[in-house]
Amino acid sequence: MAGKIRIGIDVGGTFTDAIALDNDTYEIIGTKKVHTTHEAKEGVTRGVIDILNLLLEEIKCDADDVVFIAHGTTQATNALLEGDVADIGVIGMGSGIGTAKIKADTDVGDVSLEDGKAIKTSYRFLNTADGVHEENVNRILDEFDAEGKRVIVVSEAFSVDDPANEKAVVKTASDRNFITTATHELSKLYGLRARTKTAVINASILPKMMQTASMTEQAVKDARVRAPLMIMRSDGGVMQVDEVKKRPILTVLSGPAAGVAGALMYEKISDGIFLEVGGTSTDISAVQNGKVITKYSKIGGHNTYVSSLDIHTIGIGGGSMVRFKNRNIIDVGPRSSHIAGLGYACFADPEELKGSKVVSVTTPKDKTADFLALETPCGTRYAVTLTCAANCLGYMPEGDYARGNQDSVRIAFEALEQEFGKPAKTIARNIVDIAVSKVAPAVDEFIKEYNLSQNYLSLTGGGGGASSVVPAVAEKMNLKFRIAKNAPVIATIGAALAMVRDSVERTIVNPTQEDILEIRNEAELAVIRAGASPATIEVTIDIDTAKNIVRAVAVGATDLSAKTSIGEEMTGEQLKQVVKDAFSQYESCRIEPVFDSSVLHAYHVEAGKKSKIPFLKKKISLICVVDSNGVIKLSVDGADSYEFLGREKDLLEQRIEEHMKFDESGKTAPMIYLLVNGKIADLSGLDSLEQISSLAELELKRLGEQDSYLAVIKKR
Repeated sequence: MAGKIRIGIDVGGTFTDAIALDNDTYEIIGTKKVHTTHEAKEGVTRGVIDILNLLLEEIKCDADDVVFIAHGTTQATNALLEGDVADIGVIGMGSGIGTAKIKADTDVGDVSLEDGKAIKTSYRFLNTADGVHEENVNRILDEFDAEGKRVIVVSEAFSVDDPANEKAVVKTASDRNFITTATHELSKLYGLRARTKTAVINASILPKMMQTASMTEQAVKDARVRAPLMIMRSDGGVMQVDEVKKRPILTVLSGPAAGVAGALMYEKISDGIFLEVGGTSTDISAVQNGKVITKYSKIGGHNTYVSSLDIHTIGIGGGSMVRFKNRNIIDVGPRSSHIAGLGYACFADPEELKGSKVVSVTTPKDKTADFLALETPCGTRYAVTLTCAANCLGYMPEGDYARGNQDSVRIAFEALEQEFGKPAKTIARNIVDIAVSKVAPAVDEFIKEYNLSQNYLSLTGGGGGASSVVPAVAEKMNLKFRIAKNAPVIATIGAALAMVRDSVERTIVNPTQEDILEIRNEAELAVIRAGASPATIEVTIDIDTAKNIVRAVAVGATDLSAKTSIGEEMTGEQLKQVVKDAFSQYESCRIEPVFDSSVLHAYHVEAGKKSKIPFLKKKISLICVVDSNGVIKLSVDGADSYEFLGREKDLLEQRIEEHMKFDESGKTAPMIYLLVNGKIADLSGLDSLEQISSLAELELKRLGEQDSYLAVIKKR
């Protein structure tokens, strides 16, 4: 075949999926599915190797045509869940009057994991008052070697400011073939105990991850694919395999990340909730202004400095089994029919289902025997699942992945109707309502926590079981919804389309302009090293004045495919219609263009609708920014917009000053976004005019004096 392709691989608990996309159109040109290989000596890596070769063979592609290859991995997560971790030697370092506190923070003891498992540690302290002496380091390494500990964590107070001592110890240990993690490599924040624990968790999975990453990398090379192998991170970005060998902890909790990445790029989500529905559970995440929301993750109950998607996992999926008692439905989930080893009644042969009777069953992992199933005349049992009930209520359109055999659905619920003495639809509705009652609160919590815009909020469903959950949740919450195109493989698509992402955080009291520029450049360089094209990189700065944390998040497209987004460019009228459709729930809507460039287009939207209170009308006035593919990238209610020429920096500062808020707590900077050369520079995380001006000047350097840009400013 001709043309360049992108390959995504998603390793699940049951199946490993692979997909090939046309690099220019993102059209699917090949898919493969194999069973995930847990028992092979190479572990799940065997499945990655096998499926890559099968996919390349099927699409008859030359290895040189592969310009991007990435895979999501559960290896790090599984290693921690299963306790497949190394014992760790921890070297704490410091000096002076705070030595006792440093020892307490770096001697973290055994780090507990799930099911009573733990990462076992031994501790030594190295006083660095007169520097690091190699003989002292070697003495400690000899002791760890005698204990059988060949994986080392090096943690010094304030190494984020000066990592020289940590680096010296790492060099000595590495020269003796110890595997090492230094805390400054994982985080630039001062919290010494959290930083040390994060490093211990990272180090514990290093031996396994280095081995599997090397095997996977070799498989790609053996297939003669020249594109560097990228691995999904838990924050929705990707990184090169060499980084995984240093910081595997960044892939922990990355399972749902590929699905969200696929939804962001493939489904053009602006503000909304993404629900990836599998057979057992639903992973729920939030998207705001086209960006996924992240937070620090907890691993084994421990706070870490690992940034991951903010995901709520609910024990409701397409295969969720139903519990009943005295002819009443009493619960749905979290047990799934997959665990019970039962097929779905809605997918059974209707002839086989005829004459079935209602029975109670148990599962290998449950003591109770009140799960609802049908037993056929020949003794085969089928579970009545959430998917069966959703089919009965008509939630699955023709062609939907989860649409069952409608004759089987009818026969199954006629049997339930006869047994329960209630209409089939009533029974199905009861099942679906219980499932919705578990999912909807998590969706509502996201909406409230992140103040997601209700103006055009929608639910997007991914995963094979999406139609079993998402339409009913949207109906209950009076929200719009859509099922993602190619929903069953959205996570695999996400791996193929993933953006390069990295973040840098520092603890800085009263950061200067130089501090902010330095951290911004550091984040930008990090994603360039990870494979991003410099021209595509966007950096967002956020300053948490309460915790004295400065955070820079950089996102960019991979170097070989620097595309802004997916889809064909729209005309001006089509873009205006996109904005109009987004606010279709309003009775009146007036849209006026305020800025137009080759990539970004801004509109002033005024809309209104009647309130429940007579004579009152709900009104909104906002600035809405759309890219050329029709993706709403920004929506700011109550904001003002100003178009300036590149040379008019003083006018920008005047407008910012006008939007400053003054109260008893002092002066508060406004929310501000700059539309510059097709990018949206978010400066809302900064808290002073000097900081904003400094970064704004950096962004505006791309413009000529006669080039225009738009400032969107909102007083807080």
